[in-house]
Amino acid sequence: MTDPYSLFDEWFAQARETEINDSNAMTIATADASGQPSARMVLLKGHGPDGFVFYTNQQSRKATDIAENPQAAILFHWKSLRRQIRIEGSLSTVADSVADAYFATRSRDSQLGAWASDQSRPLDSRETFETRFQEITERFAGGDVPRPPHWSGYCLVPDRFEFWQDRAHRLHERRAFVRNGKDWTEGLLYP
Repeated sequence: MTDPYSLFDEWFAQARETEINDSNAMTIATADASGQPSARMVLLKGHGPDGFVFYTNQQSRKATDIAENPQAAILFHWKSLRRQIRIEGSLSTVADSVADAYFATRSRDSQLGAWASDQSRPLDSRETFETRFQEITERFAGGDVPRPPHWSGYCLVPDRFEFWQDRAHRLHERRAFVRNGKDWTEGLLYP
């Protein structure tokens, strides 16, 4: 049997060579407590046997959804390879030390933007946001920008993988992996 993490690594490495923009872009679909779904693009910032990590403002809609319903799905689509990978599982926040370490690698403007943005909340004008960004820039002038307390990462721990490969005449290949305790069961799905 194939290990789904190894297969992901193989496909992801190929995507990094062929996708010219953001080969680590993924759609994350969440749902709130009532089941209302929402999907958006985020960037994968880490992955391995422990899960798939991305970062966001914890006051955003996606974070609110996750707090109410920690089940989610992520989707990678690499058009150049005619492939996609669907992954479903549960989410939890990463350790503060992990979030701090990643935040420190971001560009200064991205760090400042994390402080300036009330992500997903109504904004009366672009000028308001730009003014706020300038105020934050001045606040942290000459020093390091610490990680905001409302900004962190999430790790999706997979329960299910589906690897989809485009084939001629819509006779696609679909391989599914479902967690069974510490092991995985593998099977094919009709296209």
